[in-house]
Amino acid sequence: MNTLRTWYRDLAMGVRFALGGGREGWTRTLLTGVGVGLGVALLLISTAVPGALTARDERADARSTTTAPTAAAPGRDTLLTAAARQTYHGQDIEGSLLRAEGPDAPVPPGLKRIPAPGELAVSPALDKLMKSADGALLKERLDGRIGEVVGDAGLTGPGELLFYLGSDQLRTDGEHGYRVERVTGFANDAGGRALDPVLMLMVVLTFVALLTPVAVLIAAAVRFGGERRDRRLAALRLVGADSRAVRRIAAGEALAGSVLGLGFGVGFFLIGRRLVGNLTLEQRSVFPADLDPTPWLAGLVAVAVPAAAVAVTLFALRGVVIEPLGVVRTAKPAKRRVWWRLLLPLGGLGLLTPLTGRGSEHGQFNQWQVSGGVVLLLVGITALLPWVLERVVGGTPGGPVSWQLAVRRLQISSGTAARLVNGIAVAVAGAIALQMLFSGVEGEYRNETGQDPTRAAVSILLPSGGEHRLDALAAEIDGTDGIARTVPLASFNAAHQVPADDTIAVTVGGCEALREIAELGACKDGDAFVLDGPVAEGTAKAGDQLLAGNVMGFKGGPFEHKEAVKWAFPADARTVLSREDPNGTRRTGLMVTPSAAPKDLGFDQSAQIFLQLDESVPDGLERARTAAFKADPFATAMTLKSTTTVAGYSSIRTGLFFGATGVLILIGASMLVSQLEQLRERKKLLSSLVAFGTRRSTLSLSVLWQTALPIGVGLALAIGVGVGLGSVLIRMAGRPVGIDWGPVLAMAGVGAGVVVVVTLLSLPPLLRMMRPDGLRTE
Repeated sequence: MNTLRTWYRDLAMGVRFALGGGREGWTRTLLTGVGVGLGVALLLISTAVPGALTARDERADARSTTTAPTAAAPGRDTLLTAAARQTYHGQDIEGSLLRAEGPDAPVPPGLKRIPAPGELAVSPALDKLMKSADGALLKERLDGRIGEVVGDAGLTGPGELLFYLGSDQLRTDGEHGYRVERVTGFANDAGGRALDPVLMLMVVLTFVALLTPVAVLIAAAVRFGGERRDRRLAALRLVGADSRAVRRIAAGEALAGSVLGLGFGVGFFLIGRRLVGNLTLEQRSVFPADLDPTPWLAGLVAVAVPAAAVAVTLFALRGVVIEPLGVVRTAKPAKRRVWWRLLLPLGGLGLLTPLTGRGSEHGQFNQWQVSGGVVLLLVGITALLPWVLERVVGGTPGGPVSWQLAVRRLQISSGTAARLVNGIAVAVAGAIALQMLFSGVEGEYRNETGQDPTRAAVSILLPSGGEHRLDALAAEIDGTDGIARTVPLASFNAAHQVPADDTIAVTVGGCEALREIAELGACKDGDAFVLDGPVAEGTAKAGDQLLAGNVMGFKGGPFEHKEAVKWAFPADARTVLSREDPNGTRRTGLMVTPSAAPKDLGFDQSAQIFLQLDESVPDGLERARTAAFKADPFATAMTLKSTTTVAGYSSIRTGLFFGATGVLILIGASMLVSQLEQLRERKKLLSSLVAFGTRRSTLSLSVLWQTALPIGVGLALAIGVGVGLGSVLIRMAGRPVGIDWGPVLAMAGVGAGVVVVVTLLSLPPLLRMMRPDGLRTE
């Protein structure tokens, strides 16, 4: 009991010193609070992210029809719906066509009623886009009257682009019937697709790499003003306090700063949460109300931060001898030992090495083992950096006066300089390791599509349509500004008998269009060709008697009154070599020009139009999409791309980028606070040197060297640890180790850039402090 009472008394005294110790005391406490608060804010955001993502998914599921209850026949409570997703200027727009079949038809979340035919209901972000100058072409595409704005309950985020369009053309038994659903509600109970082990490894590592620097920064923030604090503690020894008491008092001061930091952190978090509704990153946005920290995680932060502040302070004072007449710390500092500092990274390697190759075997990684290993390696930087910096400055030769002043200062207090750059070094090392892992496994998640965007920029797919419909749509699109050329192709199936045992693919198009899929010589309307290439299904010979269209003998639905059409394949058909079309597909079977094709196939054919754009006309792609949507809302305009990326991989990489950006901003702000605190401690020293005639330029360069040298050493160590950790992670994923030095050096450059910005921002206060009147005291 006496021990607890003693601790309480000394901690309370430290709190009083921190809050009531005059301008110097509360200034130091305020700076500590700001530094801790920045870290706490990011921790609170991290605890809120899972809940925000869950809320997004729940609202998306609530409007989905993936597992919605369906009905076979129209009723009072049935709704017809069909997807009508759009793309505009690289942004995806969720869209649906709706038709109520009864007065009790379900209404999508966020709407008060079903839009009337031709009427639109749009999200606030889409409404804003369509009313802007940039959305003029989109307004032409979605030209219905806007009758309602979708409420928050129907959106995944405030920046989502979404529309509902009322339509009286939806039918389940028409040519587009297979794309229309009849539902009596909305639901999606299918659940998300589980990430594979390598992607899960990336998620875990991303969180660890982003949060470890935050912990390092909080630990550094509670030690602001350490030198002046130690001199105050010496004064306490002079009035009778023992060494244990002054350490507890110092811990009380740190406790006050950390508790104040919790308050600042909550304030920063609330400000950031209010602003987050205005941010849209990679088409992802979050409602401020969704960014709600998990209670038990927030409670853990509230307890862990003050406890860590006390522990860090007591640990930092373990090697400081506080006597009544001064502090024995830097007269002849003992050389740091390296053996225990190596235990941290070696322990991390010991945890990670047994997991080598798990990714290639599709095995599961122990998340706690991975997290522990990475944390030990990254925290090992903070242990090794003071020792490395001490060795570097200890053997540095002489030079200009500014250089000598900087080196001498670093020789006296290399630990303080190391703390300044620990956060940036840990962040850069983690980013380098993750960048190497992403580069090493990129080939597994980035696929070659085989598409050739140089031959066609867009492929418009029509589920059905005869020659006249295809020609009309192609002519309409061809007359659109920005379209250089259209390549319309129709397709249907043929067979020797019905029902067919083996179907024959037949492609119909003009000679110029057919040259996109085969090596043609002379060609005129009426010609027919047999494709020579890999045969996926059946084929035919010149002069064969075939049946075309409904060769499977379907009954009911749109095929109710259609039977296969007799067709004589031309006897003068030539054999030609097939080639890949712009979509990367090598077609098989037969090719015919329009006059040689069978007629009246009805819905038993599909169509595709390849578009080449006129690059000199702006927005040609959007004009083509608009023309296709106006002609047929079910037409799918697909942009051709040479490569595609797995959605999960892309999302994780995007999250890493924006998370790393936030952490670097935090680090920069914390470094600026730390730099200002160090300059404040040296104010009298700088003023004394100026009063004795030292040039301000010399002192300015000295301060710059004091920042640049630790940063250079820290980044070099970060590159080494980051490359080593990245190599281990790649081997864990079961991939060959390869180092792409471009991204590695880029990450180091970003870290150096943050330091340059912080240094430039600290120059004005530095110049103000280098005045002789800084010697005045009260």
